[in-house]
Amino acid sequence: MHGSTTIKDIARAAQVAPSTVSRALRADRRISGETTALILRLSEEMGYTPSLTARHLVTRQTNTIGLVISSVSDLFVADVVIGVEQEARLHGYSVFLISSYRNAGLEADAVRSLHERRTDGIIVTGSSIDEGYLARTDPTAQPVVLINCPNYPYSISTDNLAGARDAVTHLVRLGHRRIAYLANPGSHQANLARAEGCRATLAFHALAPDPDLTVMGDGTLAGGKAAAQRLLALPQPPTALFCFNDMMAVGALCALHEAGLAVPADCSVIGFDDLELAAYCCPPLTTVLQDGEQLGRQAMGMLFRLIQGEENVSPVVLPATLVVRETTGPVPAGAGRGKGVIAA
Repeated sequence: MHGSTTIKDIARAAQVAPSTVSRALRADRRISGETTALILRLSEEMGYTPSLTARHLVTRQTNTIGLVISSVSDLFVADVVIGVEQEARLHGYSVFLISSYRNAGLEADAVRSLHERRTDGIIVTGSSIDEGYLARTDPTAQPVVLINCPNYPYSISTDNLAGARDAVTHLVRLGHRRIAYLANPGSHQANLARAEGCRATLAFHALAPDPDLTVMGDGTLAGGKAAAQRLLALPQPPTALFCFNDMMAVGALCALHEAGLAVPADCSVIGFDDLELAAYCCPPLTTVLQDGEQLGRQAMGMLFRLIQGEENVSPVVLPATLVVRETTGPVPAGAGRGKGVIAA
């Protein structure tokens, strides 16, 4: 027989009631071991494939999780998705993917949709709601794990503050004093932490803040290019750019090239993420490594533990590592030793 075999077919072959077959397949202790063994053997021989819908009604689990991402065009998010899907498969889960485009309303709609689909849990990266998930009162609401929101109790994050601190320290040691931060307020928690890392490092080195050296972007190539162009138009441009992510850093490199400036001879550039493309820039990009695949794997692992009812679950912060390549060098000769950057 084949996959069209039903519980009634097995019941006839075993000469028991269909309800007995159903209970045996669920390992119900009310069914004797001998009868359970017979039913399991017959179900295998007859090619029985249980209905997923029926199984879900019994277990109240769908073996699916929802993943809300900022955008499918974000290369760092793509690494996170790979990690989530790899770990999900190990646990027998499928993944529903929805983009929020860093819009709080769209994110809330996405989570609501995933709740209605009865996914067993939800992972959100680049959340615009952050700790707002703690206010949910629906007793049937699935567990939610956030990525890069360390104030949330169920979260997997990179040590963004330490990563920014190491990046700016590297630039200061190279003699840079006018260090700009190309921000991305759309990634709220990560941006705050990286901005604070800039501010704290400059304060440690007794560098006065200059609000003109913090320019807002949007995490994209175009946003990085536009932010760098605004900085280069200042009466006293920065000698180094610390960018929220690698995408903005590549955009900044384009702006510097179009302005006829050499990197790092005229201006140094640091990114954040260490995407695959960072090593293939010309020159190769100095950046801060955060492992997107590892973030995704650990987020899925945490979500699985929450789905299983584990209570001893705490936030996890993964290390960030400075990767020095060829876009950073000594401050240009004769550059001003004025104010530093203030990160907002």
